[in-house]
Amino acid sequence: MNNLLTIKNLNVFYGGIHALKEVNIEVNQGEIVTIIGSNGAGKSTLLNSISGLLKPKSGDILYKNEKILPIPHKIVKRGICQVPEGRLIFANLSVKDNLALGAYLRKDHKKIAEDIEKVYSLFPRLKEREKQISGTMSGGEQQMLAMARGLMSNPEIILLDEPSLGLAPLLVQTIFEIIIDIQKMGKTILLVEQNAYKAFEIANRAYVLEQGIITLEGTAKDIASNPKIQEAYLGTSKK
Repeated sequence: MNNLLTIKNLNVFYGGIHALKEVNIEVNQGEIVTIIGSNGAGKSTLLNSISGLLKPKSGDILYKNEKILPIPHKIVKRGICQVPEGRLIFANLSVKDNLALGAYLRKDHKKIAEDIEKVYSLFPRLKEREKQISGTMSGGEQQMLAMARGLMSNPEIILLDEPSLGLAPLLVQTIFEIIIDIQKMGKTILLVEQNAYKAFEIANRAYVLEQGIITLEGTAKDIASNPKIQEAYLGTSKK
């Protein structure tokens, strides 16, 4: 497997709070890697650091073995896209306009039109609501739009921050099926997710982040079978 993203000894502060402490993570091409941790563990801080929204105090973020500078639009241009927690769609614009804005750094207009059709095949509900003002859609539909808009930047790696948050169980299942479909398209996914059951189900590998420190890493299957993880995140424990 080719290494796509490497985090080395990353330290990030919010004022006087040491939010990430010597974090080391690797993501290989084509993988789904999940980050599990409680609220406030530093998961969103990690994604925001990778996408350039936060500037680390020390450590390196390497993409294809090259250091990336914390400049968001340049990071997007390199092939990294973040779908943020809370969706943050352009609520007063139509579905199609949101998708077009996802491709704002691209100049390949013919390919953009093809990619819009591609995301419509992945998210048929968005095709049905192409002209609808996105703020009037359901939470699940808005989450689909946020993911589809991210794909419009034509990324190699997608950072997904809590994609199932606040969604009904049936829609959660749909979102996770779509994440698998995105992986099948050749994309790499770094997934932060509070639904540990579903995350372990689809991920290749997992990291556990607790109070800014990586405390455990391994295959998703191995992490999910760890009694401490079962008790803390899955509500079960093997006796």
